[in-house]
Amino acid sequence: MKMRAFLLTAAALFALPWLFAQEGHPLRGTWHGNWGPDAKTRTDVTLVMDWDGKDVTGILNPGLRSSALQKTNFDAPALMFHFEADVKDRAGAVSHAVVDAKIENLTNMHRSLVGTWTQGGVKGDFKAIRDN
Repeated sequence: MKMRAFLLTAAALFALPWLFAQEGHPLRGTWHGNWGPDAKTRTDVTLVMDWDGKDVTGILNPGLRSSALQKTNFDAPALMFHFEADVKDRAGAVSHAVVDAKIENLTNMHRSLVGTWTQGGVKGDFKAIRDN
């Protein structure tokens, strides 16, 4: 039984780099989701991310109120992703957002980022699904 568990773990670890190579970095792509302190108060979020070979780069909410992702950090073994951004609202006010999320369903093309989003003193849950 221990040998079987060892072989399955070894196979999974062997396959992990191959999975990344097939689609590029696991965070690369366009992600849509939302965050909020409760089920009724939600804010839509769009992320467009890329991997430059060293860092995750990207834009939060592309368009007139877009914000560059700052202080990105991807902990590959834990599948944890951290980023910060200065978020602009419709009136032009800026507040700082801090996001910590885990990649779920890594092998699925439409994997998820699930975690917490803190902005302007408000903390809530966050979930985004990769489009492509």
